[in-house]
Amino acid sequence: MMMPTITAFVLAAFVGYAGSWFMGMHEGNFALLLFMATVVSGVYWVLEQWIFLPRRRSTAAALQAQETQRHQDLQRLGIEQVDVDLTQAREEVLRQPWWLDWTAGLFPVIAVVFILRSFLFEPFKIPSGSMIPTLWVGDLILVNKFHYGLRLPVLNTKITQGHAVERGDVMVFRYPPKPSLDYIKRVIGVPGDEVAYLNKQLTINGQPIPKVALIDFFDEDSLSYAKQFSDSLPTGSDPTQMGTPKTVRLLNDPARPAFVAGADDFVFKDQCRYSVEGVVCKVPAGHYFMMGDNRDNSLDSRYFGFVPEANIVGKAFLVWMNFSHWGRIGRFD
Repeated sequence: MMMPTITAFVLAAFVGYAGSWFMGMHEGNFALLLFMATVVSGVYWVLEQWIFLPRRRSTAAALQAQETQRHQDLQRLGIEQVDVDLTQAREEVLRQPWWLDWTAGLFPVIAVVFILRSFLFEPFKIPSGSMIPTLWVGDLILVNKFHYGLRLPVLNTKITQGHAVERGDVMVFRYPPKPSLDYIKRVIGVPGDEVAYLNKQLTINGQPIPKVALIDFFDEDSLSYAKQFSDSLPTGSDPTQMGTPKTVRLLNDPARPAFVAGADDFVFKDQCRYSVEGVVCKVPAGHYFMMGDNRDNSLDSRYFGFVPEANIVGKAFLVWMNFSHWGRIGRFD
């Protein structure tokens, strides 16, 4: 009776943690929760394979032996018809109890989810319009967790090098002021870059980024049009690399002022100069300057500052579903 009681307390602790997180009583950590669920269910699975299941099989075998012996004894007495059948009793003995169903029984599924989410691909849902027109509200996307190098879950320690972060990458990262939140923006500046966004003109390392007007973008959710442009963003992972330009579609609202209102007091803010025209920032080592493609409706590095290397989650690359717009499914860049 001890194991069911212990299991009830363990499951109650998981439910309590998740419930209090959902109700906003504390900052949750899904990676930690999933890791603990994997460890706990894995311990139960090992105990099931090496202790509990062999015990049940031994008990069932003993019942089978008793039944066989009884049949033989009755046959020696000349009794052929036996009404007692222990098949159901053996099935009951072999059946996994509820406390193993909810732990060891779930371990294979939890382990697969843990491996996929921690080391391969993680799903996200786009909650806002800051990345329109590249990503729309409601897009369900996949993020490549190994592109920039594998990291140990929970500890976040990088264990493989991976690819360098380049300008133009669409990247998911932990929001610097509140790391429990995940944000998605486009990489505009890499370490050592000087990024200027003045009067809605982007300049990187003194090089103005060509900006071409496109046909107005129609937002099907708000039923409104927005001014759409394309930037030719130079690729590369350091200031000496101003490589082959990547064409990026973006939105600008002519009615919105160019100055940045309400910037946070972030780390390395002394590397930025704010004016009525916008902002100029020198990207420090180990950090990145991020902006949304919906330039006038994006909370990004202009406001919360630089994104440290340690906050990187992965590179976004695929819309795998949008229940309102099926045509959205596919890769993006």
